[in-house]
Amino acid sequence: MKATPTYPLRLPRSIKAAVERLAREEGISLNQFVSTAVAEKLAAMNTAVYFAERTGRADLDAFRRLLTRQGGEPPRQGDEAV
Repeated sequence: MKATPTYPLRLPRSIKAAVERLAREEGISLNQFVSTAVAEKLAAMNTAVYFAERTGRADLDAFRRLLTRQGGEPPRQGDEAV
């Protein structure tokens, strides 16, 4: 039994040609390019789910209190927005 299952993937010719060109430029196989692209998409989707769940647990009143609290110190040299 193989350690990694295979999956026949059908791509439109134009997409396959673009992927082959990019993979060749990166010095990797077409399979590695597609595997990495799928892994990146999964990571992005999991991140979106994570932040959606965190947003649902947010206490916006506590956040506003934190932002408007007294005290602290003024911004230091180098804290400017660029």
